[in-house]
Amino acid sequence: MSGEPSRIRVLLADDQKLVRAGFRSILEDEEDIEVVGEASTGSEAVALARSLRPDVVLMDVRMPEEDGLAATGRIVADQALAAVKVVILTTFDVDDYVYGALRAGASGFLVKDTEPMELLHAVRVCARGDALIAPAVTRRLIAEFAGRVRRPDPAPRLNALTEREREVLTLVGGGLSNDEIARRLVLSPATAKTHVSRVMTKLAARDRAQLVITAYETGLVTPGWMDTP
Repeated sequence: MSGEPSRIRVLLADDQKLVRAGFRSILEDEEDIEVVGEASTGSEAVALARSLRPDVVLMDVRMPEEDGLAATGRIVADQALAAVKVVILTTFDVDDYVYGALRAGASGFLVKDTEPMELLHAVRVCARGDALIAPAVTRRLIAEFAGRVRRPDPAPRLNALTEREREVLTLVGGGLSNDEIARRLVLSPATAKTHVSRVMTKLAARDRAQLVITAYETGLVTPGWMDTP
């Protein structure tokens, strides 16, 4: 292969032009990231995702015509966009939206006033698809809202998993990275990664965020689980 290495292609979706300009300025200062488009509504974000095929969409929740949650659901449901990762842009006063977005298939979320380095890290991590954005905070939100619903019997949903794979799903639900799972279970990082990939395949999960949701909703992980010794 020759030429420059491929860059992470980002689509910005926010109804505020100033916000989009701020994110664009931060992202385009990086050699490995390029902003390929901007959308001011959810429906426009979906249309641009289909035409531009970005690696990552930074999606605001509150937009006219179609909000970010509906747009996220449409992107995730489109098999042609399976490689597109959606990161929800939010504020702490809309936690309900965050949980809904993760259930809809978003790969994670960012608080709008996040530090520039955190934004860049999030885009790169999300593009790789190998970690959850802001795991500690995301875990707190998922725990809070998953705890409000009555959990079904997890057995039918998890029947396809081996005992080891259930262990791995539990640790993913606790926010552990592949390397941390490997250390906890005394495995090689490669083996841990293979287990996570198999769990995702068996549960038809789009990414790790969906595994976290499953771990909570089936009761494998409960709020405060990772705080116990």
